[in-house]
Amino acid sequence: MNNYILFAGTVLIMIFSWFLSIKFKRYHGIARFFAFESVFILVLLNYRVWFCNPFSLLQIISWTLLILSAYVVIDGYLMLKRKGKPDSNFENTSILVKSGIYGYIRHPLYLSIFLLGTGVMLKKPEVVQLALALTNLIAIFITARIEEQEMTVKFGNDYREYMKETKMFIPYIF
Repeated sequence: MNNYILFAGTVLIMIFSWFLSIKFKRYHGIARFFAFESVFILVLLNYRVWFCNPFSLLQIISWTLLILSAYVVIDGYLMLKRKGKPDSNFENTSILVKSGIYGYIRHPLYLSIFLLGTGVMLKKPEVVQLALALTNLIAIFITARIEEQEMTVKFGNDYREYMKETKMFIPYIF
């Protein structure tokens, strides 16, 4: 793995985390850093086998998760931009978004990071990749829990009710 690329990517992820969340005292960005970092390292480890055995079951599942990840992140992002009335950046909404994909799950953007990491891991599922995928899953879960505390402070009872109406990541299940 090229150490310069790892270093530069890590610095960019840190800057992204700072300017989107931590700077605004939204501390879910700290846990989210580890989710992004684990996915970034997975990409660095697996990019050489990205298109090997394109019709194997693992590749088909991997591409399905990657495409689903793209759909979920685009839909979630657009809903926040359109309905959330963000004041400084797209994730700092002034209105609680409960429509579209947010009518089913509370954290579609985090689900997309999990799907992305899992899809990339399946390109070459070895011990290190599995550990990174697990790190991604744990970081996403912690990120979502921290953000739920932040949103409860921001939106109060409306967010508490929303939590009762929706699931975290998988509609009707979890």
